[in-house]
Amino acid sequence: MKAFVMKEIGSVGFMDKPVPEPGPTDAVVRTTKALICTSDSHTVQGGIGPRTNLTLGHEGVGVVHAVGDEVKDFRPGDRVLVGAITPDWGDLAAQNGYPSQSGGALGGFKFANLKDGVFAEYFHVSGADANLARIPDDIPDDVAVYCADMLSTGFMGAEHGAIPIGGTVAVLAQGPVGLMATAGARLRGAGLVIGVESVPSRQELARFYGADVIVDFSKEDVVERIHELTDGQGVDTAIEALGADVTFQTAVKVTKPGGTISVIGYFGQGEFVHIPRVEWGVGMADKTIATGLCPGGRLRMERLLRVLANKRVDPTRLTTHRFPFSEMERAFEVSDKKLEDTVKVLVSFDE
Repeated sequence: MKAFVMKEIGSVGFMDKPVPEPGPTDAVVRTTKALICTSDSHTVQGGIGPRTNLTLGHEGVGVVHAVGDEVKDFRPGDRVLVGAITPDWGDLAAQNGYPSQSGGALGGFKFANLKDGVFAEYFHVSGADANLARIPDDIPDDVAVYCADMLSTGFMGAEHGAIPIGGTVAVLAQGPVGLMATAGARLRGAGLVIGVESVPSRQELARFYGADVIVDFSKEDVVERIHELTDGQGVDTAIEALGADVTFQTAVKVTKPGGTISVIGYFGQGEFVHIPRVEWGVGMADKTIATGLCPGGRLRMERLLRVLANKRVDPTRLTTHRFPFSEMERAFEVSDKKLEDTVKVLVSFDE
């Protein structure tokens, strides 16, 4: 089969690999649609260390090709969604309520990290009964694929943010995950959602997904403006959706005492992230910093598919570019370099 791989740090391309075989509890899925994530770029740049000929990608849907003898709930031919995170559900971390950390910090992050990812004609899924979700007939693959990471991570930002009904929320950065955090904040009942973004097309999308006010950091002081919008109090919840030290510091500064800073950004550079001491209340302002890795698993995916089935959110507005798998090199370049006003690049394997 064809696979699109990270050959080494800074280098990508196609290569031939054998079609994977399922273990007793596993499945092999024939890929139909996949999305390219900024995390894929971080990986190629060395964000998780050196890798050799590792198949990239963690956002995919497809059709079950084969299952192991012990798989009970899925059969070849089933249309399935697979979360970007595939935890080991018997691990102690999962039993303790943190399945994404099974096997150690970020241990549930297997695709394009600990094992080959989904940018191939077929990919392997461990723990099939716990990590696959059947896609309803009325949800197309190019919609369902957004549940794998974008909806799950973005909504997690709102869930971890402890947003009170009618509360105030700032979402810092309106990339695809930030946009889904904006949608999630609205779904969680926020009374005021502030989107922080400078790119006009992303500002427009932020309004579509629920931002009441846009703060453009290239034109105004974000901290001053958010305090102005909240009568000097700051927001109940700040969602950091970029993964940058300066954005994290801003999130701390705009959060009121007793509020929550919910971090969903991927911090791929630098040795440290800094907390502004005074705005943190010198450590005593009851500001909670919540972090998390995209929730995975069958139950999570089924819930997200229900959100789509009942049309609570339309993620397809994020799709700015479409490519066949045969043009994956160009697709990755467009996503990696953010060419042509890119938000999200969809790759089709069945064209």
